[in-house]
Amino acid sequence: MGTTSPYSMNADSTHNHLLAAICSVESNCNDDAVGDGGDSIGAYQIQYAYWKDATDFDKSIGGSYQDCKDSEYSRKIVLAYWSRYAIIDRVGEEVTDEDRARIHNGGPNGYKRNSTNKYWTKVKVVLTNTKGDNND
Repeated sequence: MGTTSPYSMNADSTHNHLLAAICSVESNCNDDAVGDGGDSIGAYQIQYAYWKDATDFDKSIGGSYQDCKDSEYSRKIVLAYWSRYAIIDRVGEEVTDEDRARIHNGGPNGYKRNSTNKYWTKVKVVLTNTKGDNND
């Protein structure tokens, strides 16, 4: 595992299935995707504030917002965001894939927002349909 970032290693093991499902739901894994009236870019549909939050939290990521058009870079952004917000100290219990997906969709408190339930349902369908591919 000769990766240069701890996020890459994490992404390839612990959260790979969830990241793949989110990528699929967000953009059908299209790095060139632009959504939300131009406010979200890349395969994971990252908004500027999300990117800034993640790169402020983990300065080792570096890069620019436009780098979110590269899915490998965006994975690092998502994992840094989760490292900041999808943690037991914030959520109050063991963090689940549902919590992570809803935080990705709805911000730091997305796991509590009713508005993120439909998003989680979409992600869960992809996870269920690809469950045989992973044993996480």
